[in-house]
Amino acid sequence: MALTRGSFGGYEFDRMVVLFSMVDGQREIRCAVSTSAMDNLEKLERIKPDQREAQFMRLRGQIEEHAVRKFLAMEFEGTPPGIILRGLDFRNGA
Repeated sequence: MALTRGSFGGYEFDRMVVLFSMVDGQREIRCAVSTSAMDNLEKLERIKPDQREAQFMRLRGQIEEHAVRKFLAMEFEGTPPGIILRGLDFRNGA
């Protein structure tokens, strides 16, 4: 089954990540993308915390595409297992 779009979870200031989810059938996969990765994708300096959701929504397609790649490669991290995207996941057309 294909991984599909889940929900937006919010900006977590302490960890400097935006939380979101993807769905595999009935299973929700917890995901996070670093704010520095999003800033690099847009070639921006750090933006304000209240602008993170809008930034994620602009980049959502690219972010989810990379989450699918990590899912298919079984690159899970943490407990419970989830997908974490960092700047290096977006380099060199990866």
